[in-house]
Amino acid sequence: MNCSEVDLLMRENITMSLYPKLILDALSKVRYPGTGKNIVESGMVDDDIRIDGKKVSFSMTFEKATDPFIKSVVKAAESAILIYVGNDVEIQGNITVHTRQITHPEPEKLLPRVKNIIAVSSGKGGVGKSTVSANLVVALAKLGYRAGLLDADIFGPSVPKMFGMEDARPVLENREGRDLIIPEEKYGVKLLSMGFFVDKNNATVWRGGMASNALRQLIADADWGDLDYFLLDLPPGTSDIHLTLVQTLAVTGAIIVSTPQEVALADARKGISMFRSDKINVPVLGLIENMAWFTPAELPENKYYIFGKEGAKRLSEELQIPLLGQIPVVQSICEGGDTGTPVALNENSITGKAFIRLAEEVVRQVELRNRNMAPTKRVEVK
Repeated sequence: MNCSEVDLLMRENITMSLYPKLILDALSKVRYPGTGKNIVESGMVDDDIRIDGKKVSFSMTFEKATDPFIKSVVKAAESAILIYVGNDVEIQGNITVHTRQITHPEPEKLLPRVKNIIAVSSGKGGVGKSTVSANLVVALAKLGYRAGLLDADIFGPSVPKMFGMEDARPVLENREGRDLIIPEEKYGVKLLSMGFFVDKNNATVWRGGMASNALRQLIADADWGDLDYFLLDLPPGTSDIHLTLVQTLAVTGAIIVSTPQEVALADARKGISMFRSDKINVPVLGLIENMAWFTPAELPENKYYIFGKEGAKRLSEELQIPLLGQIPVVQSICEGGDTGTPVALNENSITGKAFIRLAEEVVRQVELRNRNMAPTKRVEVK
């Protein structure tokens, strides 16, 4: 009889004796999504394992009561014991959860080493907001700025795919007495996304409060270091995530992404109104018109307005906000997103040049805002 057969026999034997190490070995199979480490290694399983016949009970300690992973980790711990110890073990409902109070910096003191925080938003999905965010942050890095990007679209994270990092798993390190998530880095950009912590093949189904808490954790419990520009790729529309953002960080300004279509512009108008509302009160740095026209790579001078012409430009003039840039549709922009190589890396390409100009204009508007000047209206970026 080999070792695996003995192990299987032990699991299926209802008269087997239970002992703490057997329980700990099973729990070591469970990983905490926030760090990727198993819950035993992370010290989350307390030293109070109690065994009474087939009944097993113990305590687990989480950092805070608002941890969005508590229920899923407890459920995973129960399942691991039933699978690796025996399906007759009485464990459901016998895991007690404790939390320890961690003192985090006050919201206004978060990220003190980050100079400018830019929220990239869109009124509706499908306008290329994440593509713009990814390429804009890469363009800022190419201009020599220290840049970071947080994928705040909790329900539909796309940064792992766009940067070719679907297998990335950020680590946790102790920095000045606090365990902090260390952002991944690629193309000179610091990156974090909830997509690094969840199964890419499964939908993320969370209530609004859970999503907001997860976002706070990626901001407050990560070591972003020194950054000139920190971009936040927000989910489309208006939601609790947007409120969480402005309540957590001192946002320098917001950028709205839209296509020239009237249906997209109507939602962009709502997004602009949201940031200007009393509850949010975040300056709108400007509007970006994505998919402004189609240009064949072999005919760079040709423009085909397949989604309408200059709709975002008209909206910017109406609302008296800057038009930061117009990004054309070129086949390479789609291919770059699919292969994890943002088109802004090639600053000699049509879209690469457009994103470099966009980054320069964003910097200009931020500098105006930081000098307590109202952003000025800019003519069309050719």
